[in-house]
Amino acid sequence: MSFNTIEANRRAAQFEDREQLWLFGYGSLIYKAGFDYIERRPASIEGWQRRFWQGSHDHRGTPEAPGRVVTLVEAPGATCMGMAYLITPAVFGYLDHREKNGYLRFSTDMTFADGDHADGLVYIATPQNEAWLGDAPADAIADQIARSQGPSGANRDYLLNLADALRGLDADDAHVFDIETCLRQIEG
Repeated sequence: MSFNTIEANRRAAQFEDREQLWLFGYGSLIYKAGFDYIERRPASIEGWQRRFWQGSHDHRGTPEAPGRVVTLVEAPGATCMGMAYLITPAVFGYLDHREKNGYLRFSTDMTFADGDHADGLVYIATPQNEAWLGDAPADAIADQIARSQGPSGANRDYLLNLADALRGLDADDAHVFDIETCLRQIEG
């Protein structure tokens, strides 16, 4: 079973003509870059909300027992807090591999804490990708996360690290925090 989007992102060749560009991270990229960057700044994007609706068959789960990771879904009026990284296109090989499980590159306008704006790149897994799991009750998502483990570690660590990172940004994300509460109840 393959959900690999590396070639789709390479064929699109989006943003590769720039010497530098901003990357918006809203999941594990907030707390774990794993690549060289020029600058890192808290930022937000408008009209999107973070949701644990994407399956992880390659990092936080397996093809037989996928974990759940976040993607963005359109939500007029919503603001999604995250972390922006100033990068060069040399990082695309790493990013395309890291985000290969259904994520595609899209352009986004981001706003920094000081009010400045920049156009940049964001990876989003849409409902059309094969790894899409979609909506579920918070307790069901937490149960799946509690049971999932993959090459990058326990799915629970992804959730807990993300929740901690969002608190560090003073971000209000009821979806993530509700799932975190359910996970802590499962774990007793």
